[in-house]
Amino acid sequence: MDGRRRSQLWIRAGLLGLPLYGLLTLWSAREPQPDPDSQYDAWARFVTTPEYVLTHVLGSGLGLILAIFGTFALGAYLAGGRAGSLALTAMTTTVLGTSLFLFAGGVSAFASPQEGQAHLAGVEGYDELPDSYASDAFALVGLTSVVLSFVGNVLLGAAVWRSRTLPRWAGVLWLAAAVLMYPLGIVVAAVSTGSTPPTVLVGAALVAVAGGWIAWSATDRRRAAVGSSPSSAAHR
Repeated sequence: MDGRRRSQLWIRAGLLGLPLYGLLTLWSAREPQPDPDSQYDAWARFVTTPEYVLTHVLGSGLGLILAIFGTFALGAYLAGGRAGSLALTAMTTTVLGTSLFLFAGGVSAFASPQEGQAHLAGVEGYDELPDSYASDAFALVGLTSVVLSFVGNVLLGAAVWRSRTLPRWAGVLWLAAAVLMYPLGIVVAAVSTGSTPPTVLVGAALVAVAGGWIAWSATDRRRAAVGSSPSSAAHR
């Protein structure tokens, strides 16, 4: 196997990270957590369950890692086409935003259960601690990650639309998923509900569909190219 074929194999494998990311996000977000501002006792019980930790580590955390791999693969797949510059810009922006989002995922997966356990053990005042420099930095990192992830994924959808090598409507679905998951999902949860809104579930489902469509199309085009190559014709 030459270097080019090996690279294409890795790219196709990486593209599978896109639908897997959508499925894992759908699994991890299927049960919204109680709002800690209005239901602190219920929230504390919710975040101290083993299922909460597992869904955040294997669902949110692993899903984000697969999203990074998938985004790299999509950028590499589109880099040589008519939307190459847009795809590489989208890839860089999305990966940066997703990487920053891992900070929030770590806090949610490991720090929140500790806070909930402290509350259930009778440690009072934990939720009334004043804001610190760390909390301000965390909010800034979270805001930056949301903005970069949203912009990057919108650009990825546009790159797929313009590529002419992948289904245009897969790009539309990917762009729609970004709108549902970020401004209508994470932002809404942060400023109002305090828990995952249904729009995130719909967005995750669209990611799974669009990502699967993209991965399948890339593989199908490769099979068609191999089947029509001179070497294949010689063996018929």
